[in-house]
Amino acid sequence: MEAAQNSPAAAGTAENTPSAVTVELAVDSPEQMGALGRRLASVLRPGDLVMLTGELGAGKTTLTRGLGEGLGVRGAVTSPTFVIARVHPPLGAGPALVHVDAYRLGGGLDEMEDLDLDVSLPDSVVVVEWGDGKVEELSEDRLQVLIDRAVGDTDDERRSVTLRGVGARWAGLRNESWAPWA
Repeated sequence: MEAAQNSPAAAGTAENTPSAVTVELAVDSPEQMGALGRRLASVLRPGDLVMLTGELGAGKTTLTRGLGEGLGVRGAVTSPTFVIARVHPPLGAGPALVHVDAYRLGGGLDEMEDLDLDVSLPDSVVVVEWGDGKVEELSEDRLQVLIDRAVGDTDDERRSVTLRGVGARWAGLRNESWAPWA
C-alpha cells in the first residue's frame, strides 16, 4: 500500500468545512484494507466519529474489522446491515467500538437519534457506514473515509482511499506516517 498523495489543496473542498485535511492512499488488497484499519485504530480515541463511504463491496466492513482488531474489542466485526448497530466492548482499557450501518435508515438525524449515538460517542469510537448527510451533527470533528475502486484499474481489489479529517482533532492527519502498512 502506498500513499498516493497528501493534499492540502483538497482541504476546503466540502461545504462549510474549511478546516479539513485530506490524505489519499492506494490500497491493493483486502489484507491491506484491514491493515489500514489497524493503523487508523492506533490514532483513534474515545469520542472519535468515523464515517465510511463507498459502494457495496468497497471494503468498509473490512476496514472496520481492522479497526476492531487494532482497538482490541470483543466479538467478530461483521456488517451490521440487518441489526443497524453493534457494540463491541473493549477487551482491555481501550474504547468500545460502535459499528453502525445507516444504509437502510432514512435521511437526517431523526432515525440516528433513536440509536443514541450521542450517548455512546464520548466513551467509544463510533464508525458509521453510509453516514453522509445523517451523522455529521454528532461531532464537529470527524474522520471521513471514502473508498473507491481505483479509476481505470483492472485489478478488482485495488482501492483508492481518501481520509478526510474535519475539525481541529484531525489537524495532524497529514503528519502521520501512513506507510508501510505491515
